[in-house]
Amino acid sequence: MASLKLPEIVPSPNTDTERLRNAFQGIGTNEKELILVLGHRNAQQRREIRETYQKLYNESLLDRLQSELSGDFRNAIVLWTCDPPERDAKFARDALLQILVEIACASSPNHLMAVRQAYCSLFDCSLEEDILTKILVGLVSSFRHDKVTVNLEVAKSEAEKLHEAIFVWILSTRNVFQIRETFASYKQLYGKTFEELTSLLNVVVWCIECPEKHFAKVTDSS
Repeated sequence: MASLKLPEIVPSPNTDTERLRNAFQGIGTNEKELILVLGHRNAQQRREIRETYQKLYNESLLDRLQSELSGDFRNAIVLWTCDPPERDAKFARDALLQILVEIACASSPNHLMAVRQAYCSLFDCSLEEDILTKILVGLVSSFRHDKVTVNLEVAKSEAEKLHEAIFVWILSTRNVFQIRETFASYKQLYGKTFEELTSLLNVVVWCIECPEKHFAKVTDSS
């Protein structure tokens, strides 16, 4: 994925806001101008632009984008303009199992907490309340440590527990690096990968063992 390219001198939020406002004027919206502004600002800068737009024109920039644009371009630019936690919260609201697992397993603990807070703020209910299966509740409601710490004995012990299908607690509480080691120990002990236990958890395992391969597979199939 290409890196976001920022201009050498980033205009002030006021200047960017005025450019966006002008892009909405006249017959048809100047989509190229929207891309030049919003497509070349980082998350913090886009947040400042949204806040400035609200103050100057007493309307939501996101609402204006919704009304001015249509189709896939509207969806893309609205989601891009949102804060990352808000964007993931919107995905989680209407997502299939795969998206929920990606947010829960491929995000840092701090980002996951921010997504849960944004979800509650946007939809007046907790993310947990909208998730039906026990495994997903366990994944999104826990806060795992994000440090590279591995205990080989714990991995072997929990590989045995996985063989007995006692896995929800392990996936919900252990850090990603510990879970990876447990998967490896499970394969050594029982001659098969944890993925083979149940198709429901395949996406979870891919996200934890190798997020890059998982997202490559998702991209190829989309």
